Amino acid sequence: MFCMNRAAGVVAGVALVGLLLQGDLRGQVAAGLVDPNVATEAQVAALPGMTADLAKALVAARPFASVVELNTFLTGKLAAEQLTAFYGKAFIHVNLNTGTREEILLIPGAGNRMVREFGEYRPWKAWAQFDKEIGKYVGAPEVARLKQYLFIPVNLNTATDADILTIPGAGPRMVREFKEYRPWKTQAQFEKEIGKYVGPKEVARLWRYVVIE
Repeated sequence: MFCMNRAAGVVAGVALVGLLLQGDLRGQVAAGLVDPNVATEAQVAALPGMTADLAKALVAARPFASVVELNTFLTGKLAAEQLTAFYGKAFIHVNLNTGTREEILLIPGAGNRMVREFGEYRPWKAWAQFDKEIGKYVGAPEVARLKQYLFIPVNLNTATDADILTIPGAGPRMVREFKEYRPWKTQAQFEKEIGKYVGPKEVARLWRYVVIE
């Protein structure tokens, strides 16, 4: 009996680790797509439609403030079908609570319906809420696919290490700095303190993924 219970516990533990790695339990920035703002040049070059020269130019132009800005950069360099293929593999996440119509419509297959539904249920607090509400309109596989393109900002004052690490490009250093300056009060404070470690564009990129509550 002890062995059976222990084995069951191991299986449960493995399953839990798997869920954590997928971001289903711990994070607010959904996993699944390459973020062009933080990918290596080699990773960018491997994406649909990319050439070595275009990948180099993309890396030199970043960070992009939003997927709209990225789309402006890529338009004219990639054909429409290449853009669709690219966004099937790489994207700059859209904030579920503030994302614009233009941003949401760049999500492959989202369309006007998701513009309406994403806006209707604001403010979003957790992925369980997203699964429930968007699951009223599409099946679980489509809910999971849409989720890859989105994020719900993490609370700077309460986010766990794991939450912070879901932010593309954050890493252990930002875990430390985000926690060091708690309690956070204003965006200006964030810009001042985090600006000690990275440039203004990177501060602005990181700010997209957080909220002070």
